[in-house]
Amino acid sequence: MIVIVDFGMGNLRSILKKFEMIKVGAVISSKPEDILNAEKLVLPGVGNFGQGMKNIRQYGLLPVLERAILIKKIPILGVCLGMQLFAQFSEEGDCAGLGFIKGKITHFNFENLPQTQNLRIPHVGWNNIKIKKETDLLKNIPENTRFYFTHSYHYTNVAEENIIATTDYGYDFPSIIRQENIYGTQFHPEKSHLLGLEIYKNFINHC
Repeated sequence: MIVIVDFGMGNLRSILKKFEMIKVGAVISSKPEDILNAEKLVLPGVGNFGQGMKNIRQYGLLPVLERAILIKKIPILGVCLGMQLFAQFSEEGDCAGLGFIKGKITHFNFENLPQTQNLRIPHVGWNNIKIKKETDLLKNIPENTRFYFTHSYHYTNVAEENIIATTDYGYDFPSIIRQENIYGTQFHPEKSHLLGLEIYKNFINHC
């Protein structure tokens, strides 16, 4: 069973519907027994990093996620804020994250870019990925595939070996990361049409 982790934030139903479309059994749950017995996990997220970590603690999920991911090595896919929560620290909320993947979450900063670019924050809409490393998550996903983004913060200080793909918005930022059984996409596969569905299929079938 695939468990979509409910910590009170994120577009849980949208992701669940995508799993229904590809005929994969999935549930939304915050129950420790469901998370610890899952075949795979999805950590969604829409909103503020600080609030997300607060909710995870209030739901009693911090030790559960640590056991499931770090000890039992259950594969997990973090989506948008869900991916950012894997980091050690975030400027958004000025607080520590789960610390599963080394790195920091920082706000987009265009101060040293030409003013003519007129880039807006948040970064919202379709953008391309540039594949840096092969991974089963990207099976049948071609270079420069466009996915749907909506975010104001992004990963920095990530080890090169953990960066699977980057995206250019004024400068390159990590848009897909991986460390062992932990995967993350800064974009929303559930909002990215057929190739977004392919990401979920790959996570289920190959990761």
